[in-house]
Amino acid sequence: MSCGCFGGSVVKRRQSTARATGGIDEQLIRTVNHFSYDQLKLATDDFHSSNKIGRGGFGTVYKGILKDGTEVAVKTLAAQSKQGAHEFLTEINTISNVKHPNLVELIGCCIQGANRILVYEYVENKSLDKVLLDQRSTNIQLDWSKRSAICMGIARGLAFLHEELVPRIVHRDIKSSNILLDKDFNPKIGDFGLAKLFPDNITHISTRIAGTTGYLAPEYALGGQLTMKADVYSFGVLVLEIISGRSSSKTNWGGTMRLLLEWAWQLHEEGKLIEFVDPELGEFPEEEVLRYMKIAFFCTQAAANRRPLMSQVIEMLGRNVRLNEKELTAPGFFQDGEASSSKKSLESSAATSYQMSSVPVTITEVIPR
Repeated sequence: MSCGCFGGSVVKRRQSTARATGGIDEQLIRTVNHFSYDQLKLATDDFHSSNKIGRGGFGTVYKGILKDGTEVAVKTLAAQSKQGAHEFLTEINTISNVKHPNLVELIGCCIQGANRILVYEYVENKSLDKVLLDQRSTNIQLDWSKRSAICMGIARGLAFLHEELVPRIVHRDIKSSNILLDKDFNPKIGDFGLAKLFPDNITHISTRIAGTTGYLAPEYALGGQLTMKADVYSFGVLVLEIISGRSSSKTNWGGTMRLLLEWAWQLHEEGKLIEFVDPELGEFPEEEVLRYMKIAFFCTQAAANRRPLMSQVIEMLGRNVRLNEKELTAPGFFQDGEASSSKKSLESSAATSYQMSSVPVTITEVIPR
């Protein structure tokens, strides 16, 4: 049974919820539908292992069926995870009222005793990493039309977060396992546990570094300087994963200890970029695929100000435009606690601004939070 809260039961339900939350700010959860633990236990067959569909850093995700037949994804938080409790509240606060076709929709939550559970719409084809990196076991083939549509959908979701919402949202953990695919393979960005809100009057925030190795922008990984361009960088890496069918978390590409991005750039410099394409892709429009990879290089430029806005990325992906490759410099890499192959790029590009970016080189200092 769906747990929308209406009528006279609202006050009683919220009072009981407030008592059960153990001091959690009631204002934070007031606008979210509340499920009882027993409802979710019933929906998931007592959180049976056969219903397990994923596992994150702070808990497990189960498939559930509510009494009205609605399929849901039930994301539980490990009871002992103090850090996860913060991410749990961040996730509620960030996306409780945010709706977009390329964002996973939060249906409700459960805060009862020690239980902290989020309830999301169920997305049929699971996460992009499972489909992309293990095509043979999933028996799902992603042709170029699907892959290009996935790239565009993710770009639209990020542009909505960055440029249409007030305050803006930086996701901070864009990666293939956080992209879910519905029955038609439309992508939906999920897991907002690390997200940050950006008021309009600041250009960056200084924050603890969080995210996934292989996707981290160098200026963020090295100095904790977070802007929307950190998500743009992660998106660029993700596009290369989608095209190559390879994981950015490994560091053995190209026959040496190279990140996926490093290997792609090497092939580009050698005029062999077409070798980067996933051999499982089958037939594809070579010129368009090459253009997508070059757009990924623009997104991963070493200096954040040289990366495009996501609305500009959408335009670059959607139109067969000639890219100004003279503006393209080596991407920034981050590996093993230091910038790899990016220091010169950062220094050389700091004096010039990327023509498609509105972010200035000089970043105003703000109070860390």
